[in-house]
Amino acid sequence: QVQLVESGGGLVQPGGSLRLSCAASGSIFNVNTMGWYRQAPGKQRELVAVITSGGRANYADSVKGRFTISRDNAKNTVYLHMNSLKPEDTAVYYCNADLRARDSRWYDDYWGQGTQVTVSS
Repeated sequence: QVQLVESGGGLVQPGGSLRLSCAASGSIFNVNTMGWYRQAPGKQRELVAVITSGGRANYADSVKGRFTISRDNAKNTVYLHMNSLKPEDTAVYYCNADLRARDSRWYDDYWGQGTQVTVSS
């Protein structure tokens, strides 16, 4: 069984930094794109950043220049380094991976359980 486990959320003051981590574990054949999404109260889930297995990254305009996504393919782990955090970055952050499990012929979307990030003074 494949699962994504996130860590690193918490409370931070405006202008501060946090690093989120997400590790995919279980019987995995291959991982394609990994990424981070977020959902604030009363809003739809939105893309924050994604990264391909080759390291190509894309970001939401709202986080460009402040957030950096990276990954360790050997560990099936993706990171989100968040700097210059703003109150509007407050949300539950979800990890996502497009991967193929060993007992599957297809690539499927997998999601983590979410981690809360709160930016407040």
